[in-house]
Amino acid sequence: MTLFRRLFPHPLLTLLLTVTWLLLVNGWSLNSLLFGLGLGILIPFLTQAYWPNRPRLSRPLKVIEYVLVVLADIVQANIIVARIVLFKPNAERRPNWITIPLDLKTPEAITALAGTITMTPGTLSADVSDEGHTLLVHCLDAPNPEAVRDEIKERYERRLREIFE
Repeated sequence: MTLFRRLFPHPLLTLLLTVTWLLLVNGWSLNSLLFGLGLGILIPFLTQAYWPNRPRLSRPLKVIEYVLVVLADIVQANIIVARIVLFKPNAERRPNWITIPLDLKTPEAITALAGTITMTPGTLSADVSDEGHTLLVHCLDAPNPEAVRDEIKERYERRLREIFE
């Protein structure tokens, strides 16, 4: 095992934790950068025993596209949910439970999909089947559940398959 792998067992996690720390302190200074980097090195080092099989990204640059799509969808969903809550009468709302069959195979990709759905206002991932073949999602207002299912599969699952598989 190389020295780099020993110091940085999960280099992407180290980078993510460092950037997350800088965003949490809401400012940039050398001290906050060094502290964030220290956390970014220490946390993966202490938890490396729990990560025996590090997730592999087949197309890591696609992550940028995915994040931009998710951020745009979160902004759009906030506006839609605000309209529903403020202007749509309860009698006209159509909440629905939607079962989404999954083509994803890796637990990391399924977790990313469930997290994305939950982060998007108006939807919530409620359960994953024992075998990981289906995802149960609750929608605040879904008069056409098939359209919501197809949109999730096209916008998110397809991109996650490109990233992880």
